[in-house]
Amino acid sequence: MQVDPRGQRFGATLTSFVLVVVLVTGSWLLLAAQAVVFVVGVVFGLRNAPYGLIYQALIRPRLGAPRELEPEAPPRFAQGVGAAFALTGVLGYVLKVPAVGMTATAFALVAAFLNAAFGFCLGCEAYLLIRRLAPRRAAS
Repeated sequence: MQVDPRGQRFGATLTSFVLVVVLVTGSWLLLAAQAVVFVVGVVFGLRNAPYGLIYQALIRPRLGAPRELEPEAPPRFAQGVGAAFALTGVLGYVLKVPAVGMTATAFALVAAFLNAAFGFCLGCEAYLLIRRLAPRRAAS
């Protein structure tokens, strides 16, 4: 499956905004909601994730068709990494260890901001690196 990379940057922009609010307020509930957004993207695909639906309905019709598409697997993996950081942050806040919550949220924010501002998907690059380093299966 192929996805519009502009949609990924849009989602990363919304994610960055949400994560900044979490860092300012310490709201574990808002961070939990962001974790749900990440998990939905991993399980049901990026087009069915909340930010993907918003992009498809409100933004893409105004932009027109993208010049190129990209494979969905790398950004979907990145959503999984974001979910792991968000869930770690939620645990930190809920267990009254705000340093863990803030640190995990800040790591997720850095990754989201890099994608939003520069189109550099850190999780996507990690996915590609893992694929290159993984041993290849022998053809049977």
